[in-house]
Amino acid sequence: MWKKRVLALIILALGFGVATFVYKSEYKTNKNFGQASHFLQNHQFHLGLDLSGGTHLIYKADVSGVPAGQISDAMDSLRDVIERRVNLFGVSEPVVQVEDGSIVARGEEKLIIDLPGVTDVEKATKMIGETPLLEFKTEAPKGTAQTATVGKDGKVQIDINSQYVSTDLTGRYLSKATLEFDQNTREPKVSLQFDDTGTALFAKITKENVGKTVAIFLDGSPISTPVVREEIPNGQAVISGSFTPTEAKQLVGRLNSGALPVPISLLSKQTIGGSLGSSAVNAGVKAGMFGFLIIALFLILWYRLPGIISVISLGIYISIMLALFKLIPVTLTAAGIAGFIISIGIAVDANVLIFERVKEELRLGHSVADAVKGGFAHAWFSIRDSNISSIITSLILFWFGTSLIKGFALTLGMGVLISMFSAITITRIFLSSIDFVGNGKVARFLFSSGFGSGESKHSINN
Repeated sequence: MWKKRVLALIILALGFGVATFVYKSEYKTNKNFGQASHFLQNHQFHLGLDLSGGTHLIYKADVSGVPAGQISDAMDSLRDVIERRVNLFGVSEPVVQVEDGSIVARGEEKLIIDLPGVTDVEKATKMIGETPLLEFKTEAPKGTAQTATVGKDGKVQIDINSQYVSTDLTGRYLSKATLEFDQNTREPKVSLQFDDTGTALFAKITKENVGKTVAIFLDGSPISTPVVREEIPNGQAVISGSFTPTEAKQLVGRLNSGALPVPISLLSKQTIGGSLGSSAVNAGVKAGMFGFLIIALFLILWYRLPGIISVISLGIYISIMLALFKLIPVTLTAAGIAGFIISIGIAVDANVLIFERVKEELRLGHSVADAVKGGFAHAWFSIRDSNISSIITSLILFWFGTSLIKGFALTLGMGVLISMFSAITITRIFLSSIDFVGNGKVARFLFSSGFGSGESKHSINN
């Protein structure tokens, strides 16, 4: 018995700790707790566009240089690159979607980007625009016409872009970039490693251009124009020059964040205000609190001691769910919150099934301790079957649904799993930790007004 009581106290302490984390991590400063730690500040709730607003961007992808059979792969690669890029800027759960242009016409591929919480359009476009387009170009054949431009000083200058021709080797085939330092001069340099396709392309380029210049262009501007001394078959290139350590580090960061496989141009940009807004979020929180209080009042009045225990168990369940939303993290939308609220109802339903089974056991004349044990054993099968069906439904919705439906399915599925733990394990441990002696009226009275007089319906007469 004492082991169960110690375990119940440990669960209470852990539940209080989780609830404290949920509360403290939502505020950078609090009059009761002071300045929040860096860990807590990085685990606030992530709200979707419909609750917090954000930025909606549409880019057009230039796939004119991509073979028709590789457009789909190039667009998928572009989407992955942009997702990695915006994540580096702390944008949580960006929604990056590809709009296939094959339905309309080839070359009309678009990239649609939703950035929750980013209401500064200029900042959003800047973080996308800074993503580099890495290209390797070779010397233009002799006799090729070159473009001349007139500079601000009035002098005629040869356009460097006309001195080189594009190759098939782009940042699409870049695996990684690393910062290194020359062992002799200690000057910083950037090392590039290509994938298998890039290695083959780079080997071909260096083999055909020994003694010639292969220019490395970043966003249309040359950043290095090295001369090829020999064929390089291993797919490793080094960008060196008058880099400062800071410049080299920034370049490595930009390259690793994803060199764009195809160029993109911004078609439209829009700031989206939260359709529900902060006032609606506050109203939803208040409604949830009042709803929980009403449910708690019903459970306590109808089931008494088990009702109090179930309320504590539900409180721990809600704390665990909210903590998981912060730690995973889950981007909360209106649909996701709806799934969470439904999961609370499922958790309450599990407790009701258990307590009703306990009532049946008591009416059969069993002791309170035996009734609790039997009630959990008999209710488990109903809870298991109903929750499994809910989990299967959630999986189907998540697999086949849109992003909006996936948010609902994710929170509902998580809630069902955690509610099984809270209803079956936590509530059971709490009830089992209480020592019910015999089959007295006091013990029965503590259980429920719905259990009747507490006397057994069976009797033996002389």
